[in-house]
Amino acid sequence: MAQATGPATLDVCNPSSSSLPTDHSVNSESPVQIKGQTGRILTKEELEKLQTDQNVVSDFKQNKLEIEAQKNWDLFYKRNTTKFFKDRHWTTREFEELKACRKFAAQKLVLLEAGCGVGNCIFPLLAEDANIFVYACDFSPRAVEFVKENPLFCSKRCKVFQCDLTSGDLHVNIPADSVDVVTLIFVLSAIHPDKMHLALENIYRVLKPGGIVLFRDYGLYDHAMLRFKSGSKLGENFYVRQDGTRSFFFSRELLLELFTRAGFQSLVNDYVMRETVNKKEGLCVPRVFLQSKFRKQD
Repeated sequence: MAQATGPATLDVCNPSSSSLPTDHSVNSESPVQIKGQTGRILTKEELEKLQTDQNVVSDFKQNKLEIEAQKNWDLFYKRNTTKFFKDRHWTTREFEELKACRKFAAQKLVLLEAGCGVGNCIFPLLAEDANIFVYACDFSPRAVEFVKENPLFCSKRCKVFQCDLTSGDLHVNIPADSVDVVTLIFVLSAIHPDKMHLALENIYRVLKPGGIVLFRDYGLYDHAMLRFKSGSKLGENFYVRQDGTRSFFFSRELLLELFTRAGFQSLVNDYVMRETVNKKEGLCVPRVFLQSKFRKQD
């Protein structure tokens, strides 16, 4: 595996053995965030760990994981209900397009949250912005029901439905070329790499010409990638957690290739390196995400 290039090296301190999704799971007391086009450089020990871990899960088990992908996410939400992920109040700070793409202040913004989970992104947006209509879909029927049961849910401002982005047609619930902005946050990484292009092509069809996809997901050599134990590897940069859910870790180059092949134009495509320190627990955790913006050409 090639080593990423970049000027900064962040070391893993006391890595956790948990394999649950981790976009927020560390109690941050002192986060420092750096954005740029250079990725994280591995230490010699980390590089050796990845190079020696060539124990790939059998084809039989991989096929079983693909068949049971929806069931495994449904069980995840059954165990954790609405309590695992925190509400994402940072989206309007990180993605100014949620406001700036309008021609006038009172313009109704039509948004698709692709992979909405239990609504941790959409409900803060609906509370903050009165001039927004949200389409929201998720692979897990249980997650969709949690959204509908939320006291903040309003059918006049939000349409939520179950959908497999790789096989279900978004056109069934969303008119073609009608969406201003799509948020794709910690979703594409859960899809098998061979099917990611299908999800992006599906999204492309409902997005308006000139519309934007706002993307954030796991980056190459994120802390979560390095703490997987031997026997968790499904393929290059692709792993399975103990609960059967899967996670892929993106390089800038691969993400750019995926989106441009689906017809998108790249506007921003940066690594976000965030060293999260929990002084109380004595942990320092280097996180690596990709934060990107892609445009459907006119």
